[in-house]
Amino acid sequence: MSDITPDLDDETLAFAARVFDMARHGEARDLAALLDGGLPVDLRNDKGDTLLMLASYNGNAAVVEALLKRGADPDHRNDRGQLPLAGVAFKGDLAVTRLLVAHGAAVEGPAGGDGRTPLMIAAMFDRVEIAQALLDAGADPERRDNEGMSLFDLAKRMGAGKVPALLVERQAGGSLP
Repeated sequence: MSDITPDLDDETLAFAARVFDMARHGEARDLAALLDGGLPVDLRNDKGDTLLMLASYNGNAAVVEALLKRGADPDHRNDRGQLPLAGVAFKGDLAVTRLLVAHGAAVEGPAGGDGRTPLMIAAMFDRVEIAQALLDAGADPERRDNEGMSLFDLAKRMGAGKVPALLVERQAGGSLP
């Protein structure tokens, strides 16, 4: 297969780098102006990360909101098959989690090729608030990854105990979905 990527001049490459930095660093107003001027909302870098992926991973809620309001795909995978919601579950930003879920991010979407969901990632890193938000949004606490591991198994492997305790508490109270 031939490479169809056009040769880009230094100025264009510098502009692209600046745009992705805006997403990483939370420059919502400047990025929104570019989007409103025609910049593609699902622009991807050389790793397949969209502006939304970078803003989400870095906890920049204002940028995430600006992108989602302009139609960014909350379930756009990067080249490694990762979703923005999985990155947020790893990093632990509740505001960004809520924004993604409110704009239709798939709470059951596998985080990557291993079949782990955002809830599993939250359990592994003991992100209690994220796990609670995902459960409230309908995440399945009984789901297993491609190796047959439950979120309890994964949390135990990582030494995490708060999210499994939350699930036990919810089960005892009969409030698990």
